[in-house]
Amino acid sequence: MQCCPPAPLCVIFALTCQRLEVRAQVAQAFLAKFQLSNEEMATLRRARDAPVTEDFFKVLSRVKHIHEDVKILLRTNQQTAGLEIMEQMAVLQETAYEQLYRWAQNECRGLTQETCDISPVLTQAMEALQDRPVLYKYTLDEFGTARRCAVVRGFIDALTRGGPGGTPRPIEMHSHDPLRYVGDMLAWLHQATASEKEHLEALLKQVTLQDVEENMQEVVGHITEGVCRPLKVRIEQVIVAEPGAVLLYKLSNLLKFYHHTISSIIGTSVASMLITIEEMHLLSKKMFFNSLSLHASRLMDKVELPPPDLGPTASLNQTLTLLREVLTSHDSSVVPLDARQADFAQVLSCILDPLLQLCTVSASNLGTADMATYMVNSLYVMKTTLALFEFTDKRLEMLEFQIEAHLDTLINEQASYVLTRAGLSYIYSCVQQHTAEQGPLSLLPSMDVSSVKTAMVQFDRYLSSPDTLVMPQLNFLLSAAIKEQIFRQSTELVCRAYGEVHTALTSPANAYKDPENLVPRSPQQVQTLLS
Repeated sequence: MQCCPPAPLCVIFALTCQRLEVRAQVAQAFLAKFQLSNEEMATLRRARDAPVTEDFFKVLSRVKHIHEDVKILLRTNQQTAGLEIMEQMAVLQETAYEQLYRWAQNECRGLTQETCDISPVLTQAMEALQDRPVLYKYTLDEFGTARRCAVVRGFIDALTRGGPGGTPRPIEMHSHDPLRYVGDMLAWLHQATASEKEHLEALLKQVTLQDVEENMQEVVGHITEGVCRPLKVRIEQVIVAEPGAVLLYKLSNLLKFYHHTISSIIGTSVASMLITIEEMHLLSKKMFFNSLSLHASRLMDKVELPPPDLGPTASLNQTLTLLREVLTSHDSSVVPLDARQADFAQVLSCILDPLLQLCTVSASNLGTADMATYMVNSLYVMKTTLALFEFTDKRLEMLEFQIEAHLDTLINEQASYVLTRAGLSYIYSCVQQHTAEQGPLSLLPSMDVSSVKTAMVQFDRYLSSPDTLVMPQLNFLLSAAIKEQIFRQSTELVCRAYGEVHTALTSPANAYKDPENLVPRSPQQVQTLLS
């Protein structure tokens, strides 16, 4: 049996070289996958004052991937190498994040100009820093502090210096016009708040954290907090100066509108600026209602007597003018509908209730017809004032009921006036009070045929010209429609009274001879003549 000859040395050498080459390739691939190149290391270990570039984020991303991928080695027999590489990458990551934080912090500190240009690199930095929540928050805080300074400086400049080249003019130049003054300040802050929100959106547009919206709300709230003090001082000065009820109400509505508008940007009611605006809104509203209450108490302190024409008093007209101005500003208010409706009932109560009390006290010493006429005129002007505005239906209904009550008085007074002057008053009274136990009506005093005939002649004269018998008070009524209503319904009462008289006089039980000649006109004929 023969043995195989040994392999030639050249073959062994070739195989050895091939194995070494494979090992070299494996080692090279291992280093390429799990180690950074010199250039990458240099990029990551940049000088402190060197700018961060796109390459920095690529290297940082690669370090993160290596840190993740090296976990594969921990499941093999290369655990020692895996742990060393993982530790190395962890150190590199922390160094890179620290450098990135320092650079981003420095960039944010420089954003103190009115115009804020967020660079794409800074946006990328915030995206990267979200993996380190503490550094991310510190950077956001730095941004907020820088922008807060910019907004405060911009607000003070807008108040005292105006825009570039003096256009627009300084807001303080309009301090003599409270509504424009406050409106210009709030408009500037509204625009500034919207701009700061846009800057933050640009800064955090690549951040994917769940609470990024909440972060933005907090930072915008912090940025705008700096203007609260100068804003509050100036608005308080305007309100405390008591510019009048109407202006206070307009200021209240203006503040409410901007609170609603700015809260839609900030998205939270706990921001200091929104709290400040709400405080000023409540203060102006309180001062407004105090002004109305003071006006009402002055009215009651010196009650004005009704004028000779029984029309509304001067104080009533002045108060209704005030109410009209308030309601006009209320109708044109930019405040949401539900908020306006809530204010409306309180405004009407503060003005209308004292007015109604004033009218009642003022008319207390008048006669029945004079009082009813004065009250109808006063209620009528209140009703016509309210009819022009929204949310007044309930109050209009209440005024209508009160007018109707006084109209009943005037209708009865006018009917009594006509019956007295037309000669039927005494006869109608006797007919109403007569009972069968008294015997025939014709036997009662002044109810004989001659007296009744005289009264009927007088009544006939009334029928020939009914318009002449009008109570003087009716000529003082401001509403022609109300006067016509009183005239029509009082005439109906007169017709009804004549009907009762006619029935009684033509009744055989009352023993009138020839009753057809005594009362020749039937109730239907009288009604036709008066209609």
